Amino acid sequence: MDITQVVGYLSALIIGLVLGLTGGGGSILTVPVLVYLLHVNPITATAYSLFIVGFTASFGAYKNFQKGLVDLKIAAIFAIPAFSMVYITRKLIIPAMPENLLQIGNLIITKDIAIMVLFAVMMVVASLTMLKPKKDIDEEHHKRKLSNLLIFNQAIVIGFFTGLVGAGGGFIIIPALIILGNLSMKKAVGTSLFIIAVNSLIGFAGDIGHTQIDWIFLSIFTMLSVVGILIGSYLSNNIEGEKLKKGFGWFVLVMGVYILIKELVL
Repeated sequence: MDITQVVGYLSALIIGLVLGLTGGGGSILTVPVLVYLLHVNPITATAYSLFIVGFTASFGAYKNFQKGLVDLKIAAIFAIPAFSMVYITRKLIIPAMPENLLQIGNLIITKDIAIMVLFAVMMVVASLTMLKPKKDIDEEHHKRKLSNLLIFNQAIVIGFFTGLVGAGGGFIIIPALIILGNLSMKKAVGTSLFIIAVNSLIGFAGDIGHTQIDWIFLSIFTMLSVVGILIGSYLSNNIEGEKLKKGFGWFVLVMGVYILIKELVL
């Protein structure tokens, strides 16, 4: 096992830790870790990511449910359309995509490159969301009280992108729950973990049958991530999640820009 693989497995702990502390964000690292450190094919990596994130988030969701920090009504409005779209994307849309999507001069955009570029764009969007001051979200929350229909429509969009790139989408779900669902930050984090768990595991089910899965590798990585989320949930009472999220946001921004340069330039 070389140093990049060691770092890759240690990253599983960090992914779970960030999920436990902030309710989102950690999953955005899963695909880059699997692809660049552990050399997993990008399409397979998105499938693995859904399982890892879903299984890990379910532990965090259970801990928050015990504390009364999961709003099941809002979760149902959000999760049902989202997981339906995730499943359709994994089962039907991704297998139907051609291997070579587009050619621009000498650059051939393959399915793998497209997935990684889209993922990098989502990383940049995620980082900007994480870097946004919490007071801005609070101000929007006071200005806007929106309908369940808007929550439903946003869930469809999030479900589609979650299915494509294998990320849980917590960086989008949490602001949506605060602004559209009228939830407090702590309740949004708990509800987000519940939604991420359901979306990701059902999305992964759409891969079974047409994706070759190394269950031993997947189990080891997932267990490390679960240990991370349990530690994160324990530490969340003593560490301010907002400060961690801001530092993590800068890291995700740098990673997103790096992936764009690597896939499209280098």
